[in-house]
Amino acid sequence: MSKYNTTLKTLGPQAAHLVASLYERRRPIFTLAEATEITGLQPVSARSFVRMLIRRGVATRLRPGVFALVPFELGHEREYLGNPYVVARELMGGHAYYLSHASAMDLHGMVTQPQLVVYVTSPTPMGSRTILGTDFRFVRCKPTHFFGTTEHWVDKQDTVVVSDLERTVLDGLKQPEYCGGLTEVAKGLWMRRADMDPKKLVGYAVRLNVGAVIRRLGYLMETYRMGQPSDLERLRRRLTSTYHLLDPLLPREGKFLARWRLRLNIPPEELQAVVRT
Repeated sequence: MSKYNTTLKTLGPQAAHLVASLYERRRPIFTLAEATEITGLQPVSARSFVRMLIRRGVATRLRPGVFALVPFELGHEREYLGNPYVVARELMGGHAYYLSHASAMDLHGMVTQPQLVVYVTSPTPMGSRTILGTDFRFVRCKPTHFFGTTEHWVDKQDTVVVSDLERTVLDGLKQPEYCGGLTEVAKGLWMRRADMDPKKLVGYAVRLNVGAVIRRLGYLMETYRMGQPSDLERLRRRLTSTYHLLDPLLPREGKFLARWRLRLNIPPEELQAVVRT
């Protein structure tokens, strides 16, 4: 047994002050700069102090300079991630971001399976990483494509930025590989169709101006009878002669649909079956 496993989580006055202050500030995920400011220590001493808290199982290191308090009610547990969506927010270090793709679908109630990967979209390049068994994947977007976001409460004290319903669908249609495939995106669209704004969906698609997205959205809206004929016509006016796969993750097979310049490598019956599930 490691000597650390037998070390009790006892707190001296300085550590107790830091932990109490962080909880008062609602900052169970904190930075080295915050620890330095609260304790009044010099940066080098504060770094050593936080390392001591990690050895005692009072805190967990998430990445260089970012840490999470381990709740005392976990007993001898020495590692604790906390809410992964809050961790994703803190990993961004103040840079613009939004939770996207399968993570946004999860937050919006558009999935039926637990999510094991956290997806974050940002104009700022970030390296993907795994922390305590949870994968954090960062998707780069153009600054001009950073729109369609909203704040979402993930618990009683924390909010995160997430793509709104319509942007979540569009991101899924653009990169279905981050959502489990196009059929999963279609399921999410169907599950929340009553809350979707068809005109916003179309407006977002036009603003993104990605041909595959325009084709896939038009086809799904037509399949699920969403929006007005004028909405679909607005999308059709943006079509070029190029054909795209309905699901880029699947083989290049299936019928060609001239109306949406799509190759239907998902049988229409499969998308219709979503309605019955």
